[in-house]
Amino acid sequence: MKDNRDLYARLRRQYPLFVYEGYEELPLQAGAASYSLHVRYRFVVYDADGKEAFVYRPEWRVPARPFYAADNVPPALWRNLLFQLGLAELVSYWKATASPVVEIRCPDGLCLDEAAVAFWKKLYFNGLGEYFYLNGLHGVTQADFMTVRVKAASATACGAVEMPLAPRVIVPIGGGKDSVVTWEVLSHTRAEGADGLLPLILNPRGATLACCAAGGKAENDIAVLNRSLDPLLLELNAQGFLNGHTPFSALLAFATLLVAALSGRRYIALSNESSANESTVAGSTVNHQYSKSFEFESDFRDYVARYVSPSFYYFSFLRPLSELAIARVFSDCKAYHAVFKSCNAGSKQDIWCGHCAKCLFAYIIFSPFLPQADLARIFGRNLLADAAMLPLLKELDGETPVKPFECVGTVSEVNWALQQLRPMAEAEPGAYPLLDAYFASEAARQPVPDAVWRGLYTPHALPPEFLEGLERYLKTARIFDKA
Repeated sequence: MKDNRDLYARLRRQYPLFVYEGYEELPLQAGAASYSLHVRYRFVVYDADGKEAFVYRPEWRVPARPFYAADNVPPALWRNLLFQLGLAELVSYWKATASPVVEIRCPDGLCLDEAAVAFWKKLYFNGLGEYFYLNGLHGVTQADFMTVRVKAASATACGAVEMPLAPRVIVPIGGGKDSVVTWEVLSHTRAEGADGLLPLILNPRGATLACCAAGGKAENDIAVLNRSLDPLLLELNAQGFLNGHTPFSALLAFATLLVAALSGRRYIALSNESSANESTVAGSTVNHQYSKSFEFESDFRDYVARYVSPSFYYFSFLRPLSELAIARVFSDCKAYHAVFKSCNAGSKQDIWCGHCAKCLFAYIIFSPFLPQADLARIFGRNLLADAAMLPLLKELDGETPVKPFECVGTVSEVNWALQQLRPMAEAEPGAYPLLDAYFASEAARQPVPDAVWRGLYTPHALPPEFLEGLERYLKTARIFDKA
């Protein structure tokens, strides 16, 4: 953890104003590499003298697909969708200078009322919880971290626009176990099967494309979003400006609405599980996964229905499940075992790095359901035999007050999984140093009931037919009968 309080105060004095000036739709390229959308946003940071200090121009592209029908999207809805995506993108650039005033210049016919501004301030503040914590900015409050000024030609808030949408499903694919489980369960329980599901990838990489291929989808059958960061942000990061985690899943949420509108589909089925609701820092609201939480999901759904369109329905299909139940389902999805990846440290090489908290968590959570030989092949080695990973284990099992700032499960889930491995540790003393250390710890003396992973969690927002399908799948596959 850093102490960047002085830097935070200095930057806010130097750069008091951050402006979302708008966006422009760029000409669409013709030919094989054509786009259904190419949009560039413009954010400007002003210094204390009122001069432009930094100008950011991030871009988004949506490659054309035969299943898109842009002409079916009401123009007013399309403009609003692009505007809203810019609001979600904004915070990634604001964080560098933490300007105390944010000015939003609304396009003609669009505006944000007081309730809409409150939604965005809550999202920005909670989504930046890790950023504030790791920068040592503990006294910052939701009331004072930014003032939002809205400039618009009209005082009327963005009005929701309905459009006819088919009751079909978009499934964002991230390359890890969770979206695979959503895909497989929906493929087996929806009447239209896998043919009726549309996979969506943001900035494709090897694991995401390979998971889609394992699920029966060719590249041209995949909806793709390409997001380009402005290089200036990376330059400022290197120069020592403020940096940290932002609510990426919220950005993805608004981006998925573009694909839903273009493809004419109502349902967007995310793969965020119940454990995303647990705070990363015990006794606080700091949550690395805030924008994957049920709280954000509910706020987002209400905001979209009120200010964008009630025609879309965004929800997490895996919300009723624990990480353990998801791992249990995935253990049967053998076609994906050699291709899935969800290690952030190894994402650029499309590998499991085998040394980070995310790798160790995934290894532990699969251990009750997959043979160690299989896990060693997936991760490149047996992580339980690496004593150097003990500090990470202590963060995962609750021996420290702060969990890893990664998308990992609850402390209870980790302890349940580890406790299932006692016979293995006892059979080969010394072979698994992590397990030996764990079973000597206080954490191991707190038994975790099977209920931590069996059964369905609430709250969730699954429509009745989706919940019925999930329950049917779990029963047919006897997921909760096996351990």
